[in-house]
Amino acid sequence: MRVVIIGFGRVGMRTARVVRNEGHDVTVVDNDPEKIERARNDGFDAIEGDGAAEDVLDDLDLKTADAFGALAGDLNVNFAACMVAKHYGCRTVLRIDEDYRENIYRKYADEVDEIVYPERLGAIGAKNALLGGNVTAIADLAENLQVVQFTVTQDAPMHGYTVSELELPSHARLLAFGKRDETLGLPLPDDTLEVGDRIAVISEFDALDDVRQILVGEEPRRGEA
Repeated sequence: MRVVIIGFGRVGMRTARVVRNEGHDVTVVDNDPEKIERARNDGFDAIEGDGAAEDVLDDLDLKTADAFGALAGDLNVNFAACMVAKHYGCRTVLRIDEDYRENIYRKYADEVDEIVYPERLGAIGAKNALLGGNVTAIADLAENLQVVQFTVTQDAPMHGYTVSELELPSHARLLAFGKRDETLGLPLPDDTLEVGDRIAVISEFDALDDVRQILVGEEPRRGEA
């Protein structure tokens, strides 16, 4: 698979390395000579130039590209580049730089296949470190929608109940279930919720505390034993 990535900064560089490590052919574009030199030293096919410029994009031979990631720090460059790449039939990924822009681009940029907001993904990692223990954020799907994994504790109100008896808030849905030390899978009605079992839930942010209290139980406040 041939992949073209616009921008060899923090996001573009890491993405390029991961994609190449999976065996794909990667070409990168950046207008910063130092970043292009770094890309070439890393063994990438690298082109110096404006990722939104038509002549630069023409040099990429996009007819032979399968996927196109516009991952530069400039949203205007990314959007323009995606429009050109889509003309050649590439799968396009657009990086945005502000969370509030996502709904706008999803509504009006139908030609773009995927929209990514890297800062949100970074926030998930930070959130996991902060939450720790029995709650793990898996993915932020939208500004108010999240996939979270909960580990059942002895104090959970639903401990000992079956999946069919599990009652979640109206703005939350069960996605997957896994016994302790087993992989997650589709939940079965007769699965029993025991200590250490993991449950993946999709929920609106406002309902997450209620879900946690059901599946994990109340956690002691600071200073309480």
